[in-house]
Amino acid sequence: MRIIKGAAGRIRVITAYILICTLCLLMFCSCGDTKVVLTTGFGKGEVFVIGDEACTLPEVMVYLTNIQNSYESVYGSEIWNASLDGVSLEDNVKDTVLARIAQVKTMYLMAKNRGIELTAGEEGLIQSAAERYYSSLNETEKELLGIDKDTLAKMYREYALADKVYESVIKDINPEISDDEARFVKVQYIFFRTSVHDGAGKLITFSDSEKANVAGKVADVRQFATTGAYSFEDLAAKYSDSEEYERTFGKGEVSYELEQAAFSLSTGEISEPVETSEGFYLLKCISTLDREQTDANKIAIVEKRQQEAFETQYNEFVGTLVRNLNDQLWDEVSLLHDERVNTSDFFDVYNETFGSING
Repeated sequence: MRIIKGAAGRIRVITAYILICTLCLLMFCSCGDTKVVLTTGFGKGEVFVIGDEACTLPEVMVYLTNIQNSYESVYGSEIWNASLDGVSLEDNVKDTVLARIAQVKTMYLMAKNRGIELTAGEEGLIQSAAERYYSSLNETEKELLGIDKDTLAKMYREYALADKVYESVIKDINPEISDDEARFVKVQYIFFRTSVHDGAGKLITFSDSEKANVAGKVADVRQFATTGAYSFEDLAAKYSDSEEYERTFGKGEVSYELEQAAFSLSTGEISEPVETSEGFYLLKCISTLDREQTDANKIAIVEKRQQEAFETQYNEFVGTLVRNLNDQLWDEVSLLHDERVNTSDFFDVYNETFGSING
């Protein structure tokens, strides 16, 4: 799974677990044998340190401001009035930025540890990207971000090396995935409800007598479907408690009962009534193997196994690092609310410049 995309760039974020774990470590939570040093010794403008790598305030502000302006371009500046469970959106975005930079820094250190370097051509691209982005900034943006071309080049270099270390770890992980393992089936279904959700979202199940009445109705509708007296689509339109009547899915995407029934049907076959916690289903198999979805799922399974392999090595490496957060400076970091600050293409410049690296 590639979580950092679009506004967050091409580099892979290896799962929400790693993001949260890295963030917690920065906040001085001790996990296992992780080394956490609680000192106050920081260089000027250093927000945090991981190993021998520091993150400075201008780096944070470039990330934060680009993501801020990307949000505002879609939702407007009023979005910053939003909060969830008493936590402001600004604080949520700050924490996300902190976690993302921490991951990039950690992967950059992994690359250094493994002797992975950029080619001369890639170094040239870094300088080109830094020049391009720096030139796009107006004087107010340069001043408020506190950024210069050397820092931008450093940021793009770390981004590219983080990308390369991921590719280095996963390059030999390419398992053969069978059709059966990745199979997606396509079914039509009629749903008969035997429960409802109350105002608090709690599932309230029908009484035994009510469920028996529904079961009788299911049996009648199945009789209509199997004798061909009515089309399955017409029966779904008339009797189903669901607005939709067709779905394509793979293993692990629906309840166990539905999966077992759907994957055992032949094309055109109608299932016996399938009971779940929410109601009864009648299924009609339209396709025992959706080729397009199955092939796409094979790719997804391979990527998931590559991701898991990387996670193992990442977690081993991150556990060896000392990290420290400059709480005082971090608390002072905030969004820039200035109409002259509109920059939002830092990550786009990376994507466009480095699109040829690692495929």
